[in-house]
Amino acid sequence: MDDMPLVMLAIVWYVTIVFSTTIHEAAHAFVAWKLGDPTGYRAGSVSLDPTPHMRREPIGMIVVPLVALILSRGTSLMGWASCPYDPHWALSHPRRAALMALAGPVSNFLQFAVAALLLRWGMEAGVFAFDRDSFNTYQIVVGVGEPWTNAAAIGLSVIFTLNLFLGLFNLLPVPPLDGGAVLMLFLPDREAERWQSLLWNPSFQMMGMVTAFLIFPKLFAPVFGRAALWVVHGAM
Repeated sequence: MDDMPLVMLAIVWYVTIVFSTTIHEAAHAFVAWKLGDPTGYRAGSVSLDPTPHMRREPIGMIVVPLVALILSRGTSLMGWASCPYDPHWALSHPRRAALMALAGPVSNFLQFAVAALLLRWGMEAGVFAFDRDSFNTYQIVVGVGEPWTNAAAIGLSVIFTLNLFLGLFNLLPVPPLDGGAVLMLFLPDREAERWQSLLWNPSFQMMGMVTAFLIFPKLFAPVFGRAALWVVHGAM
């Protein structure tokens, strides 16, 4: 942290959430396209270019993250994005819609896994080291030697933390989160169709978000701790 001013840390957080959510939404759009709904593809969402995603959700991808970074002094953020899809297709093919929903969190877990492996490799290679006094969500390890190693440690730590957060949060089995739709993979056909309709109910969505914010901190802390322990010691 001493080697990276707050403004630079804020930039790392912001760039990470922009590209992590871009990959998340592109995964939704790609799977939907391959399963018969070209809505997201036609809207330009099957792209790793963040521009079409930011145009679709300027509040969630630009305004809210920047305000959160300013208020937290560059240490945390929040935001959101979305992918267009055909609701009639989703209602007619609830299991395909469930796979579309699952693709987003899976993309986050893949990004998290890459960051975790690189952090662990850095520990084994002597590029990174554990420092109890510096440990936090954006500095799981510290760099050893050259200044770039600490910048790399912070960048990978932010990718690690943010994508673990996004993957777990979006998999919570409540609407309007992706996990609410993923449940349709395990329901009989008729119940899956009814559940798909219920997912669009605003009151149900509000209850789902309240529930998610109440239970998620209790879920994330131990999972993050275990994952960080693997990075630092190679064991969970």
